[in-house]
Amino acid sequence: MRAAQRTRLSRTAAAAALVAALTGCALKSPPPVADLQKQALPHTAVPSAFKAGGGVSAPLAARWLASFKDEALSALVDEALNFNADLQAAALRVERAGGYLKVAGASLLPQVGAYGTGSGATSNSTSGLNGLWVSASLELDIWGRVRYGQAAAQAEAEALAADYAYARQSLAAMVAKSWFVATEAGLQRAIVQDMVRSSESLLGLAQDRLRVGNGTEQDVAVARANVGPYRDMLRQADLSREQALRALELLLGRYPSAELAVAQNLSAMPAPVPVGLPSELLERRPDVVAAERRVAAAFNRIGEAQAARLPRISLTAGISSISSDVIVLQDRDNPAWGLGVNLLAPIYQGGALRAQVDIRTTEQKLAVAAYASAGQRAFGEVENALAAEFALNDREAILQANVRDNERALELAQAQFRVGSADRRAVEQRQLALQSARTSLLRVQSERLAQRVNLHLALGGDFSDTTAGPVAAR
Repeated sequence: MRAAQRTRLSRTAAAAALVAALTGCALKSPPPVADLQKQALPHTAVPSAFKAGGGVSAPLAARWLASFKDEALSALVDEALNFNADLQAAALRVERAGGYLKVAGASLLPQVGAYGTGSGATSNSTSGLNGLWVSASLELDIWGRVRYGQAAAQAEAEALAADYAYARQSLAAMVAKSWFVATEAGLQRAIVQDMVRSSESLLGLAQDRLRVGNGTEQDVAVARANVGPYRDMLRQADLSREQALRALELLLGRYPSAELAVAQNLSAMPAPVPVGLPSELLERRPDVVAAERRVAAAFNRIGEAQAARLPRISLTAGISSISSDVIVLQDRDNPAWGLGVNLLAPIYQGGALRAQVDIRTTEQKLAVAAYASAGQRAFGEVENALAAEFALNDREAILQANVRDNERALELAQAQFRVGSADRRAVEQRQLALQSARTSLLRVQSERLAQRVNLHLALGGDFSDTTAGPVAAR
């Protein structure tokens, strides 16, 4: 090797070593979650316990789906997790984020390329050159531009993984609530059918009394007018049942044929649920975690934009081998190789790079605002669900007492009818009153089950033992 070439290589190596020593610059980390909460929610004083009643002050328990002790419901949730199109799309977004993360980290590795050519001697070319060139380059991430981009991609992938976890929980909750609604709709239809039969019986009694001279045309008209609303209620009940079944079938990925078989009775209400501590909520709910990860991603994007304003330095290396079939190559090492350093410094970009930093800064502020909104929404949903559970529990007790009172009134009317002190109309009227009371009770019982599901979703507790599915790339 010639002395001049050795000198160039030694200088290049020295420069590379100096530059490489600078690449140890540590990145600035996003703010800790505790600091982020203080910044995003400065006016929100988080209490030591949730204010609304309806829950138990104990650590949050997982596997809320099993608390309903409904194997059919559990099977439907599994079916939805496997075939729901929206959930599949969420899983694919997580997978795509993993690909973006690999792309972001690729710049930290050497980039290697090769070029080759070969030609024989022809009438128009007398060189007959054959050659192979291999080159490699590595950006020395002095200012952290690439590493900030990689950290941002990592945080974005984790945000999408949290989105997926929340999508799973939301889907399980929607299936459960739709199952309860569909079951209630079927039970309500049966009650309305009884009400139609009672109203038609009253119409028949009025007509019979008119024929024997103990009734009036007005009695018949009133009885007939009362039949129509109950028949309308039955038609509404049919439609509600069909719509509830179709909504559930769509969640399962099935064709909405309204043919799904539902339970004959509502699930029993589970015991009051442990609710944990409000201070733990923001670190547990997947949608809030996703918002926090997007704040971290936005923070790193600022660092990436700031580093983009500074010079980029890359190490380069290459090796080549050239031969010819028709000429003699002189004064050349073959193969030949070399090392070098490239410098790319942005001097003037019309303010675009500064504007990019400003844009990323604004995006971080937006991410912090979104985190604050998610946190406040989480607190509000838990408190509302607890308050609803407390109120619905009281309402169910009131309506159960009302059903018992109407059952007793019906028994007395039937006893009076048997001894002849009352007619059939009194019995049917009491029957209608009882069915109306049962309708109201059934509605509240179904709503209690739905609100219990809402509470589990608001608390961020998982419905299964483990969170299955895609996990954010690490």
